Amino acid sequence: MRLAFMGTPEFAVPSLRALHAAGHQIAAVYTQPPRKAGRGQALRVSPVQAEAERLGLDVRTPARVRSVAAEHAAFRELDLDVAVVAAYGLILPAAMLQAPRHGCLNIHASLLPRWRGAAPIQAAILAGDSEAGITIMQMDPGLDTGPMLLEGRLPIGATTTAQQLHDALAPLGASLVLQALRQAPAPRPQPETGVTYAPRLSREDGRLDWTQPVEMLDRRIRAMTPWPGAWTLSEGQVLKVIAATPLPGDHASGHGHDHAPGSVLDGLLVVCRGGTLRIDRLQLPGRAVLEAADFLRGHRMPPGWRLG
Repeated sequence: MRLAFMGTPEFAVPSLRALHAAGHQIAAVYTQPPRKAGRGQALRVSPVQAEAERLGLDVRTPARVRSVAAEHAAFRELDLDVAVVAAYGLILPAAMLQAPRHGCLNIHASLLPRWRGAAPIQAAILAGDSEAGITIMQMDPGLDTGPMLLEGRLPIGATTTAQQLHDALAPLGASLVLQALRQAPAPRPQPETGVTYAPRLSREDGRLDWTQPVEMLDRRIRAMTPWPGAWTLSEGQVLKVIAATPLPGDHASGHGHDHAPGSVLDGLLVVCRGGTLRIDRLQLPGRAVLEAADFLRGHRMPPGWRLG
């Protein structure tokens, strides 16, 4: 089929690769423009642009498409059978959604209608869902509201991080979109019940509130790994929590100090509601990730120390 691919982050790369390997004619790859990144603030192309250039494909990087008539016309001129969208990051207007003969297909990283929106992987872990998945959806002007073509499911384990779930869902999305193009399954309307939303994340979403239950803190750390990262403050300094283990029950008894939420016990056990959280790996800004024992050798944090 003659198609356009529209995506930006690493999640979209396996799908682009799979479509190219399957012999589909990729007329153009749309991705967000290069962004400044790193200490030197050099421009960095998106993972999708890097892969498209490696494959020798035409790359287009408009900063806006929603209300730019010239972009709508250029998209129509591609004479597409279909467009495949995977975490593109820009909203497509009706003029572009309707341009391909078979419309636009979206590879969405949730089991719709649960977790429509920008951060479905993180939302599923944060909510304690037992499974996640991919939905191949026919796009309409709404926010992930279009009819569904195919879905695939994966379990979320007790230690699954957002990075691990991302890495499992990305190739599943690639496989399912190839199947959708090959089989053209009949679209099914999304259920009207069970709709939830996963808004775009900010750095503040990673802040740990030690008054919350230990299970919720564990889920937040796993959901925010690797971005925006889970973090707390120690005397005004940011500590990024890379990995931790929830320990339900009273592990604080007998320590003889203030057991208020955020209190540190021996070995980086931190008091929270319903138990303690053992910080296993952490990181200071601009420093390497350290195991807890290595961190404590260089940073004094005696029992009773408070995080917040």
